Amino acid sequence: MKTESRLVQWICWLIVITSFFLTGFIIGWFARPTSTDTSHDAGSRRHLREFLDEMRPENIRDHLRKFTRLPHLAGTEQNLKLAEQIKGEWLAYGLDSVEMVPYDVLLSYPNISQPNYISIVDQLGNEMFNTSLSEPVPEGYENVSDIVPPYSAFSAQGQPVGDLVYVNYGRTEDFFQLEREMGINVTGKIVIVRYGNIFRGNKVKNAMLHGASGIIMFSDPADYCAPGVQPYPDGWNLPGGGAQRGNVLNLNGAGDPLTPGYPAKEYTYRYNLEEGVGLPKIPVHPIGYHDAIQLLKNMGGDIPPNNWKGALNVSYRIGPGFTDGFSTQKVRMNIHTNNQVTRIYNVIGRLRGAVEPDRYVILGGHRDAWVFGGIDPVTGAAVVHESVRSAGKLLRKGWRPRRTIVFASWDAEEFGLLGSTEWAEENAKVLQQRAVAYINADSAIEGMYTLRIDCTPSLHTLVYDITKQVSSPEEGEEGLSLYESWHKRDNWTDDRDAPRISKLGSGSDFEAYFIRLGIAAGRARYTKNRKTERYSSYPVYHSVYETFELVERFYDPSFRKLRAVAQVRGGLIFLLADSQLLPLDANQYAGSLTKYAHTIAQLGQKHPDALVKYGVSFDSLFSAVENFTVAARDFHERLNTLDRTDPIQIRMVNDQLMYLERAFVDPLGLPGRPFYRHVIFAPSSHNKYAGESFPGIYDALFDIERTANPKQAWDEVRRQISIAAFTVQAAAMTLTPPA
Repeated sequence: MKTESRLVQWICWLIVITSFFLTGFIIGWFARPTSTDTSHDAGSRRHLREFLDEMRPENIRDHLRKFTRLPHLAGTEQNLKLAEQIKGEWLAYGLDSVEMVPYDVLLSYPNISQPNYISIVDQLGNEMFNTSLSEPVPEGYENVSDIVPPYSAFSAQGQPVGDLVYVNYGRTEDFFQLEREMGINVTGKIVIVRYGNIFRGNKVKNAMLHGASGIIMFSDPADYCAPGVQPYPDGWNLPGGGAQRGNVLNLNGAGDPLTPGYPAKEYTYRYNLEEGVGLPKIPVHPIGYHDAIQLLKNMGGDIPPNNWKGALNVSYRIGPGFTDGFSTQKVRMNIHTNNQVTRIYNVIGRLRGAVEPDRYVILGGHRDAWVFGGIDPVTGAAVVHESVRSAGKLLRKGWRPRRTIVFASWDAEEFGLLGSTEWAEENAKVLQQRAVAYINADSAIEGMYTLRIDCTPSLHTLVYDITKQVSSPEEGEEGLSLYESWHKRDNWTDDRDAPRISKLGSGSDFEAYFIRLGIAAGRARYTKNRKTERYSSYPVYHSVYETFELVERFYDPSFRKLRAVAQVRGGLIFLLADSQLLPLDANQYAGSLTKYAHTIAQLGQKHPDALVKYGVSFDSLFSAVENFTVAARDFHERLNTLDRTDPIQIRMVNDQLMYLERAFVDPLGLPGRPFYRHVIFAPSSHNKYAGESFPGIYDALFDIERTANPKQAWDEVRRQISIAAFTVQAAAMTLTPPA
């Protein structure tokens, strides 16, 4: 009996112990964190606040001042010295490594012994008028050497002589209107166009396609002077002697013209100059509006439509040639610009990630400037510098990001995004495997009104989150967030109750990362009021008048706007690098795809008879977008039950988010543009600065009503719809759970 009693006791104890164990297990199981890792998220948010608060307006001012003291054109000794200075200071701030990465690329410079200019000549070739050889230098910079005169980089050499024809902005539609409605052929003529609306390289391409022998570009006050503002130095408008420098390539993402698709290293095969990608075949030159008056005031021909007229005190007649009293006079271009292979240097700094060092978040902006670079690019370079300094301060307190942050100071951006593209080409395989996102850091301010964001849709939610954590820099808005200030000034034009976010086009260093490699990308800057301020870019763009004083006196005397931009850019890279779950939103992408699909379909539906005749339908695209929408919704619902204590699960969903942008890349590229591979976003074929959605379909539909072969043209529309539908469907599949 004693033995049986003892056995019963042991069984009872075993049941009790097992019950306690099971109870504890059940409590622990249901108490496990399912939607957040509170300790990590709380620590990350605390460090984010420290990182943002450490950024100081006075530091940004100091960085801007020291980086704009001297001209630093790509390929010059001064730009190399600036690269070495940045490298040294980044190391002193505490980055784990900083290196200077060289490339040998094709650059372009004026001929010192044979200056470029435009002249009016009589029938004997005698010069009756010559344009200025340089800009009047602003006060305080009279003794500065190495100020490159205004020129168009990569212009062909030559001295063509001919009648002048005015072609408004030189857009595709302007040349069409000139030929189709006005009956004017520009073959063998010299065309003059005003800057603005589209990338200058597109103007040159259009002039070449229509047979012009040369092209002159000028900055019209209607496009480069704000009403009621004085010219620099009394205000921030462009003086009459100011002219816009710039490259006139049509690279379409190729990078160095002699090594398209491959990094321009010592071992790389180079094409000869005649085979170089995107090089113009005609002379090109920029002038100021004082000189433009002399060329335009005696023009003959018809008076143009009102929307072709600028703000000069001339009639803007179209030509060809001059009026009767001057009909024997012609225009001659004298262009002697040289192209030469030159060494450039990127500065690449790294802050190693503590948990996922093989995942990269990149903050990159260029360093090279046409002259002093007061706005472009040094407001951006100063912001990057302050971000590095702030990160270094946090490092010394023991913080380290979860993922690796790469800081980049690109070279030769002004010559065609060369430094950033060459580095992307050299590291393409690694970046496609490891890059999470690229945040661009070009000019941080182009106006004084509000914030401007251009980014891929998956970053929209993160942008709104960050701007709610940054204070408005505006006077009288103490207590408001940047989000609230931005929302008040630039709401969506449709029914969305949020500040406007624009599509990425091109024209800056994000191009290779986003459009070629498919890396999520975005940019932030302070901008003008786009509803009321109609001037292009900012008035003194790419002129000698982009000085430190321009920013300090007019654009941002308190440097609070620049700090706000620094905090937005810095906040984006911080959360992309330090969040346990990547803060990318596939639902936002789904919403954007729905909108873009309807927009492109509406463009096609302008031709209802042709759609029926040639069997063109957008149904497959709408179906793919719907499938993507369902996949994105289901993916984010699964995130709510994700076990965030399981590093394998975290890595799997983060990889799905990181690779989503890659899924929209077509390795074959767009027709005629093999380095533009993003099926959803690419620059317009007619304006590099403007982003188009579903660019393959858009380009196929452009001017289709005038095509010589309608069946072939509509077959191409069908082909592009099928590519887009396949790509969106394939992207949806990447969001599904593993089999």
